[in-house]
Amino acid sequence: MRLRRNPKAIELLTTHSLSVADYEDQKGNWKELFGNSHPIYVELGTGKGQFLAKASTTYPEINWIGVEKIQEPLLLAARKGEETGNENIRYLWLDIVKLQEAFAPGEIDRFYLHFSDPWPKTRHYKRRLTYRDFLEVYKTLLSPKGDLILKTDSDSLYQFSVDELQETGWNIIEQSSDLHHSQWAETNITTEYEEKFAGLGMPIYYLRAVPDEGNTNG
Repeated sequence: MRLRRNPKAIELLTTHSLSVADYEDQKGNWKELFGNSHPIYVELGTGKGQFLAKASTTYPEINWIGVEKIQEPLLLAARKGEETGNENIRYLWLDIVKLQEAFAPGEIDRFYLHFSDPWPKTRHYKRRLTYRDFLEVYKTLLSPKGDLILKTDSDSLYQFSVDELQETGWNIIEQSSDLHHSQWAETNITTEYEEKFAGLGMPIYYLRAVPDEGNTNG
């Protein structure tokens, strides 16, 4: 269900304790913001924030950042994160095309792409978040041992992503066309969309990929 527009969402986000408005100033300094040297995991398109709230609780030794370009769901996510009481979570109101304005090369240890818009029309393929131009940005921002995790209900996006990853020098090291009945199901943390689709009996596609060893992170 599409959220109703909230004219106060931007103001509420910019003043929320877990929302980082000055992300350009944090570039290269995120671990200082968190006050530790823990790995940084970033969810691209965090939506209403269920995954991030659960993940930050399950893995307190990780710093979690949610990126979302639509302010209404991000505000809900930030409030959900606040309810956890966790200090290892932050939120960015940011279009993913501006990632390099917020993060320095090698600063991120993992990217999550959860149920991204599949942009099914052929002419829109460059908007898909696993299009090769995006993958090159992720590769630059990842640490030497960093990786990318994708989950989707879209078979076409999944196949497109596999092809793009392979064509751009990524190595797919985990892969399943039915995550909830795979060896990775036990440790999987679900999102709102995932529970909806799985509840309808739809398979969840999953992969984890790492850049090739030649990646120098810029």
